[in-house]
Amino acid sequence: MRDIERLIDGFQRFQQQYYEDAPALYRNLRDGQHPSTMLVGCCDSRVDPAMLLGCDPGDIFTVRNVANLVPPTSADRGLQGVLAAIQFAVEQLQVSRIIVLGHAQCGGIRTLMEGRIRSDGETDYLERWMDIAEPARERVLRQMPLASDADRRRACEQASILISLRNLEELPFVRRGVQAGSLTLHGWYFDLVAGALLAYSPRADSFLPIVCPLFTEHA
Repeated sequence: MRDIERLIDGFQRFQQQYYEDAPALYRNLRDGQHPSTMLVGCCDSRVDPAMLLGCDPGDIFTVRNVANLVPPTSADRGLQGVLAAIQFAVEQLQVSRIIVLGHAQCGGIRTLMEGRIRSDGETDYLERWMDIAEPARERVLRQMPLASDADRRRACEQASILISLRNLEELPFVRRGVQAGSLTLHGWYFDLVAGALLAYSPRADSFLPIVCPLFTEHA
C-alpha cells in the first residue's frame, strides 16, 4: 500500500511542478506534441530515458520494451507495436532523430546469453521476443569464446543495439528520411555501473564515451 501512496504523492508533485509552478508547458502541449527525438529504450526500471536525459514532457517520443529492441520488417503481427510507434514518430511527428538506448546489466540480454528455456510447456514470450537479438548472441559467442560471462553480456548488449539500428534502416519510411537527410539514427549505451554514456561510432566500429563517468571504480 505504501508503494501506491508513493506513486500518488509523486503525481501530486508532478501536478504542482507542471500545472501550478510552470503551467505554460502543458498549455502548449494541449493541442499536440512536437518532439524532435524518438527514443527506443528498455523497460528496465533503472533506465528511465526522460530522467537520464533531463527531459520535460513533450521532449522525446519514447517506446520501451525488453532490451530496447527494434523488430525486423518481417515481424509477425504480435511484434508490430514497436514498428507502428516508429512509423508514427517518423511520418506523423516528423522526428529528426531516432536513438536506440541500450544499457549495462540488461536482464533481457542476460536471459538471451544464458539460453533459459521454459520446461512447463507454456509459451515463452520472452524467448520469442529475444530471438530478435539472436544474431548478436551468435556473433559474441563466435568472436569472444574465451571471454568472461560479464564481458560477453556487455558485448551482446552493445551488439544488439546494432541489430536494432540495422532493422531501423530496413523500414522504408526510415530509409527515405535518412536518404533525404531529414532523419538520423543513433546507438547509445548507458553504462549504469560507471555512470557513463557511450555512442556507437561507425568509423571506429565501437562505442565511444560521449559523457565520461565522474569516477572510476577500483577493484
